[in-house]
Amino acid sequence: MFFWLLGVSFAGVWLVFRSPALDYRLVMAGAVLPLVEAVAGRPMVLHTLVGSVAALTVVMLATRRRRLARRRAIAVPIGLFLNLALGGAWARTELFWWPFFGAGFEAAPLPELSHGVATTLVLEALGLAALAWCWVAFELGVPAHRERFLRTGQLDRSVVS
Repeated sequence: MFFWLLGVSFAGVWLVFRSPALDYRLVMAGAVLPLVEAVAGRPMVLHTLVGSVAALTVVMLATRRRRLARRRAIAVPIGLFLNLALGGAWARTELFWWPFFGAGFEAAPLPELSHGVATTLVLEALGLAALAWCWVAFELGVPAHRERFLRTGQLDRSVVS
């Protein structure tokens, strides 16, 4: 569910925060970061509420009195929280609330990868549609707008105002 996570995290965070200064690249990176746990063959800390809260705590403590650094870095925990919701980790009580329901991690597929083929295809199509909407809405086809987004993760203010 790669495009589902990328597209809905980008569009969703825009629709909630409406901030052209947020680094949307890092939001999307945070949303897909828990997929690295596929290497371990099971979901672990990045698929838990504790993991996302810990990431947010680290960002908040590490960026005290550094507003611009905080604005950039906070995008990763936002993406991690979105993964919990969009990937379906919230539906697995023992995983989501780890370590409160047990200290170990079950040997199971990642929540994002445990849907049927038809569901996965529909969600991926919706993610691609969200990315297409962002491309058009933020005029990322315009080279200057696209370059700003790729360089800083920010949206051009002339497009979003």
